[in-house]
Amino acid sequence: MLRLMALVVPIAIGDSLNPSTIAPALYLASGERARKSVAAFTAAVLLVHLAGGAAIALGPGQLVLSLLNQLGQRIGDILAIAAGAAMTMVAGVMWYKRRRLAQKELPSPNPKGRSSALLGATIIAVELPTAFPYFAAIALIIGSRQPTASQALPLVLYNTCFVLPLIAILLTLMLAGDEADTRLTRARASLQRRWPSVVALLLLLVGVSFAALGAGALI
Repeated sequence: MLRLMALVVPIAIGDSLNPSTIAPALYLASGERARKSVAAFTAAVLLVHLAGGAAIALGPGQLVLSLLNQLGQRIGDILAIAAGAAMTMVAGVMWYKRRRLAQKELPSPNPKGRSSALLGATIIAVELPTAFPYFAAIALIIGSRQPTASQALPLVLYNTCFVLPLIAILLTLMLAGDEADTRLTRARASLQRRWPSVVALLLLLVGVSFAALGAGALI
């Protein structure tokens, strides 16, 4: 279990540096009732992301695991190597284009007509089908073949790590006082510059981990 968590946590921390969630949270932090809005947004992101992961793990995840068991461990290891190689290639392309991607403006969603919680839930619902790092972590959790109840702990841990930047924004609003706007503005500028590099390194980490796990099992 500790080995599984050691694999899941770095993926979650890298995945947490996600412009799709951080940028809206920074936008809400600059508006009216900032603390309440960011808190509601964070709670919605956490709950919907966790519920989506649990649904995947208990539904399609179990079906895939059953299929892999029928195909045999060797085929599963080969597929893990192939998936790892594909993610590594995508990471290389993203790293190559990181400067161009960093020039694109981060989204500034307009939550008019929607509550902050609904905004967070909608963003996660749209993003979830392409949440490849999350899928990789879920695959590791399912592949560990731990009892279902035991799989809940690393899943909750992943989602807690996933919302850490949002919690940091909320704590900044609560503790920084008059300096909150300045600090959050700097955070947005830093995210603007660095998110392509961070995502590329995350994909590289996940890809290499999958390939290494598959190759290690074949040897």
